[in-house]
Amino acid sequence: MGKGDMSKPIDNPDPEKDKKIIPLDEDDIALLKTYGLGPYSNSIKALETDLKDIAKKVNNLCGVKESDTGLAQPSQWDLTQDKQAMQEEQPLQVARCTKIINPNTDDAQYVINVKQIAKFVVGLGQHVAPTDIEEGMRVGVDRTKYFIHIPLPPKIDPSVTMMTVEEKPDVTYNDVGGSKEQVEKLREVVELPLLHPEKFVQLGIDPPKGVLCYGPPGTGKTLLARAVANRTDACFIRVIGSELVQKYVGEGARLVRELFQMARSKKACLIFFDEVDAIGGARFDDGQGGDNEVQRTMLEIVNQLDGFDARGNIKVLMATNRPDTLDPALLRPGRLDRKVEFGLPDLESRTQIFRIHTRSMAVEREIRYELLSRLCPNATGAEIHSVCTEAGMFAIRQRRKTVGEKDFLDAIAKVIKGYQKFSSTAKYMQYQ
Repeated sequence: MGKGDMSKPIDNPDPEKDKKIIPLDEDDIALLKTYGLGPYSNSIKALETDLKDIAKKVNNLCGVKESDTGLAQPSQWDLTQDKQAMQEEQPLQVARCTKIINPNTDDAQYVINVKQIAKFVVGLGQHVAPTDIEEGMRVGVDRTKYFIHIPLPPKIDPSVTMMTVEEKPDVTYNDVGGSKEQVEKLREVVELPLLHPEKFVQLGIDPPKGVLCYGPPGTGKTLLARAVANRTDACFIRVIGSELVQKYVGEGARLVRELFQMARSKKACLIFFDEVDAIGGARFDDGQGGDNEVQRTMLEIVNQLDGFDARGNIKVLMATNRPDTLDPALLRPGRLDRKVEFGLPDLESRTQIFRIHTRSMAVEREIRYELLSRLCPNATGAEIHSVCTEAGMFAIRQRRKTVGEKDFLDAIAKVIKGYQKFSSTAKYMQYQ
């Protein structure tokens, strides 16, 4: 072959390429679709479609939707495996978030202090938002990477938590007799700022925050506080003064701090200090230091009532029989704005108290309550309640089903006149 022959293309015609292409018709396509299928494929497919439709109808009748709860049907639950998976989860560890690095950004990191272990710089878990974590807050972290998984409430002594009144007392304002003026003064302090705060905002004044109830024993101070607890929907905390007197130095002050810390965490809170003279006595030095711890507790109360930190929406009620022994710093306006005196009931008030106590008693008709009130001069509400109880005992002793006027007269002779030497009303009146 020469060089000229290599440059020319070689003609090799293919007879297969010249044939005309015939497209597939419908019968050919149907035949191809049946390739690899068994004799019952169409029947099985129709049955599966029917089963899906029937299952959908059953779910609609049962009210189960695909996006209802995101859970599978109960028939598909595997409780044994789920229980085993929950048991394998490690419990969280309590730590304290001491500092936030780069707050309010996507790259925020948190410095946590795990007690008796070390300090770590960690991130957040999947179920916690950055706004939920603050500096100084207790948090729950896992034991592997120490990621923050849950914010925890502040640590509060269980004895302080038990001071919260969960069940409302069954005493209402109608059960407090002879103290109409005192009830109105107390309601102005407690209920008006909670129900109508806009009135104080319009005038530009702060509502009163503290009330001191003082008077002889048995005049209705604690009873009125129970009526306030029944009336209000706010958190009600009852504290007896002697509960804050502790053995070790600083324990009483710590209880007071945790008490007000728990109160500030509520939307609105009422704190009732009963027998406040146990811890609120005037400061003095007896030379032995026996009352130093009590005075430290009182100073912590003074600081929490109106100190450097704002008190918040916390109302304080205090009750005592000896207002003359209280420290002047505790009584000044700003801490206790109002002093409400519970004096001895007059004739009309004693009659009202008799009617209140006999409301639920089986008594005879036409009993002269005003006459009974005249026979009980200088009697307190507690003594009148004792008279009604003794009158019932006289009726039980004589096996009668109702209490008569003679029973009340005998009870007055026994309680008011017979127990006169035990009465401390005259002694306490000189302190008011």
